[in-house]
Amino acid sequence: EGSRLYRMVSGTEQPRMPFGGQLTTQQIATLRDWIGQGAVWEGPEAIELAANKSGTTPGTEEMSISAEAREWWAFKAPVRPRVPLPKNPGWAGHPIDAFLAKTLEEKGLEPAPPAGRSTLVRRAYLDLVGLPPSPEEASEYLGDTAPDAWEKLIDRLLASPHYGERWGRHWLDVARYADSSGFEHDRDRPNAWRFRDYVIRSFNRDTPYNVFLAEQLAGDELDWVTYDSKIATGFIRAGPRVEFREKDNPQYRFDYLDDMIAATSQGMLGLTVQCARCHNHKFDPISQADYYRMQAIFFPSVEVDHYLVSDPEEQAIRASLLAFEEKLKTLRELAADLEEPYRERAFIAEVLHKFPEDAQVAMKTPEARRTPGQRLLVSQLLRAVGVPSAALERAMPAETRERRRALLDEIKRIEASRPKEPPAAMGITDGDFRFAPDSYGDEPAPGKARRDPGFKGSFLHTGAAPYKPPPCYLLARGDMDARGPEMQPGFPAVLVRGNPRSEMPPANGRTSGRRRALAEWIGSAENPLTARVMINRIWHHHFGRGIVSTLNNFGKMGDRPTQPELLDWLATEFVARGWSIKQMHRLIMTSNAYKMASAFESPANQRVDPENNYLWRYRIQRLDAEIVRDSILAAAGTLNREIGGAPIFPPLDASALASMKNGIWRVQEDGPKVWRRSVYVYRKRGLPFPMFEVFDLPDQNVTCPKRYVS
Repeated sequence: EGSRLYRMVSGTEQPRMPFGGQLTTQQIATLRDWIGQGAVWEGPEAIELAANKSGTTPGTEEMSISAEAREWWAFKAPVRPRVPLPKNPGWAGHPIDAFLAKTLEEKGLEPAPPAGRSTLVRRAYLDLVGLPPSPEEASEYLGDTAPDAWEKLIDRLLASPHYGERWGRHWLDVARYADSSGFEHDRDRPNAWRFRDYVIRSFNRDTPYNVFLAEQLAGDELDWVTYDSKIATGFIRAGPRVEFREKDNPQYRFDYLDDMIAATSQGMLGLTVQCARCHNHKFDPISQADYYRMQAIFFPSVEVDHYLVSDPEEQAIRASLLAFEEKLKTLRELAADLEEPYRERAFIAEVLHKFPEDAQVAMKTPEARRTPGQRLLVSQLLRAVGVPSAALERAMPAETRERRRALLDEIKRIEASRPKEPPAAMGITDGDFRFAPDSYGDEPAPGKARRDPGFKGSFLHTGAAPYKPPPCYLLARGDMDARGPEMQPGFPAVLVRGNPRSEMPPANGRTSGRRRALAEWIGSAENPLTARVMINRIWHHHFGRGIVSTLNNFGKMGDRPTQPELLDWLATEFVARGWSIKQMHRLIMTSNAYKMASAFESPANQRVDPENNYLWRYRIQRLDAEIVRDSILAAAGTLNREIGGAPIFPPLDASALASMKNGIWRVQEDGPKVWRRSVYVYRKRGLPFPMFEVFDLPDQNVTCPKRYVS
């Protein structure tokens, strides 16, 4: 009874709460009992209070990692095993065959015989370049009786520019690449295709895999910064984004950071680190603190368009654009100040009648007497609906109207003189997201300031002093309002050996170097996961199933490897060969295992291993959606084999186009311009290309390890 809150909800003190209504008797009794029991509160304020008293935020204590947890097979560095000597002499000459034969012999399984040469030439073409061999190409191989004919065929296909189109597509699935932003507005990303072409080029060049990863994580921080390395940072930015009213919804940024962590940890490390966003991981020894150490690595990141010009040119262009935007901003604020006194008057006079009665009452109530709900409603109406320019002018006196017109003319004149921007690629660099420029829907409501003018800083780093990242905090239970301690960058503790650097700032001091340190740690030969995860992906795409079937999860909820010694031998061989993906193709494809027939029946084998987990025959594989279309065009002789460039828009059925609410689909005439390879078809998140969707195109919003086959 001494509580003012209780007296106001019960009506013994005025004004009665909640304004405009009242609680039920039961609700009032619940509130009374809660206060009587001590008003125990478990929200963000209580978490901060508890942290201040104990020095540790509840639920954020460091996780103790047991010796047993550290012994999980994937967390131990691969040790190169000795190649076994199988009983089958025909399988003893190749290390991959030797490992597989040992398992087959232990399980009592008989390997399938070799496939015919006509089968193999088709298999190799579809596997490496994603196109069927033409009759002439097939005849050339079938007529080559030299002992090294198969090796020469593999080398010829690996040298083809179409190899990068086929194997780059596999990585684009991992990178959750698309040409539009997704969500409701599904906005076009006009420069996204440059990342797609970078991936294709990298596979064609056989860029060492650890360098390939470093460019995507920290291409703007490396000792060698090139156009390609800047483009590569599009990996971090490739996920879905709302791109509408971002500043009104600060939770979006934490979702985007989670997307970066998920794509990096699953795609490169085969770990589901994102599961520790709100609590310690339920199955793997990954703590919530590990998650926020990873978040601190990406926290400085801001989304930018990297201009594909020299560094001095880029700095000059950015300075020119900043001055241009500041000049426009000043004029727009002057125009908004002129309009503000007449905005509500014009809205009431010419727009308000279209809205429900509660909106009309809120707008017509004097501002001082509006309830909090009415104030919010009025703000939303004015911001979302706006007032027509003609209505504003009719509400103004003549002198104000003329001043406004002069300002708008000046704004239009300056907008026409916007500095020309050179070609650009969407990517990221370090900055301060709190000063991000306004984008679609972010403009503050007329007369409302976006930021405290006393809060100083810049979006991108300027000046001679080294860049300083904005603070990143551990969020209790993942609640952005429940800040725990400030976090420093680091890696999952169970994987850390020694004391790896967590920051490697570049000499120019423009970025933190946190992503560079992450790239060095992930790409290290000592990292127990990186080589295993990638060689397992390569194996999966050659054989239809990975040695570890859960390609993105090497943790406890993932499957164990069917041939662990072979996986470790391949991982160490991958590193020893300079992280060359093409060399691993040659190694795998020259094995007897790769050349086995798929048309082989064995009731005895079927009883022991019905799923063919131990690879006693070559698995039948269905073509991916894009390769079905490419094969049709190739067989028809109409395929346009042009490499790279902006995306194409094959014709869509009218009903499909009619279903598209937002974004673009530029209808192009059916013909050679759109008869290009399917990797170049516009990847629209809100409207997947229907033929691809029928053949199990994956969800383009998340990293995809392998495609479903229906």
